[in-house]
Amino acid sequence: MADFRKFSDRIPFRERSETASIAVELSMQPWNAFKPDGVIMFSDILTPLPAMGVEFDVVKGTGPVIADPIKHTDDLSRLIPLDDPASSLPFVGETLRTLRGEVDNQATVLGFIGTPWTLAAYAIEGKADRHCTKTKRMMMNNPALLHSVLSHLADNLADYVCYQIESGAQVVQLFDSWAHHLSPEQFAEFSMPYAETIIKSVKSRYPGTPLIFHANGGTGKFSQMEACSSDVLGLDWSCTMGDARAHYGPKRTLQGNVDPMVLFGSEDVIRENVTRCLLQGGKNHHILNVGHGVVQKTPEENVGYFCQLARESASILSKEAATV
Repeated sequence: MADFRKFSDRIPFRERSETASIAVELSMQPWNAFKPDGVIMFSDILTPLPAMGVEFDVVKGTGPVIADPIKHTDDLSRLIPLDDPASSLPFVGETLRTLRGEVDNQATVLGFIGTPWTLAAYAIEGKADRHCTKTKRMMMNNPALLHSVLSHLADNLADYVCYQIESGAQVVQLFDSWAHHLSPEQFAEFSMPYAETIIKSVKSRYPGTPLIFHANGGTGKFSQMEACSSDVLGLDWSCTMGDARAHYGPKRTLQGNVDPMVLFGSEDVIRENVTRCLLQGGKNHHILNVGHGVVQKTPEENVGYFCQLARESASILSKEAATV
């Protein structure tokens, strides 16, 4: 968004995300422009890492960089517990509390985290790597070390989710952004169990707060994700919503999964893709969304049109049913 770039062009990412007043402003921009059903706090999946002993920076044009990644067993001593997120991450709580007041129950306020696998991969690689080379080497040669990192992250991220809920988040999404690096067998060992640890821990404390699990690259892992006890499964666009619905059945709530690049198309193209997704998702237990975030430089008017179609979902389904 043009309004967003006014901040991103002059203020470093961590300053934006760790200054509550700025984070609230950036969180509210999509709501003010498009009136979606949810307002997501402006933050990053890496935000809790410094409070757990892993510092990072976000370099413009490069992305997140961790100068001192985890390499050896001795590095485990650097990891610290997230005992008091209200003290170590106060801006997160302030952002969520303010958003609840600003939104005033006109939309749902969402928090989010990265899953243990995704955060561990960042902490080990030191930056994004298309092959996840260092983490995969650790997986093959020292899996006990990787499991230790994952276990530490899972236990502490559960507390971080609860802190978000206590601060005002009404729904929390778990992003497994690097799930696509994993084979189904690796996903079943190194990702899903640790995400499930978080979900069960949070549900034991806040059973009424919906949790969403989204695995980027979840296609090919449908069977492994059956073990997930989240309230919602988020899907990327590399599968059809029809295939997902056929696999998980009519009562599993699914989210997604329009290709974000569709929003670069015409209104006819957008409507066609949205309609197909809605029909395949069914009239119940489906949350229309794009598959994994809106791409930079997407025409803002097309984002607005997508949100309009989401609000018209029921009438679109009714109209399509009447033509059958």
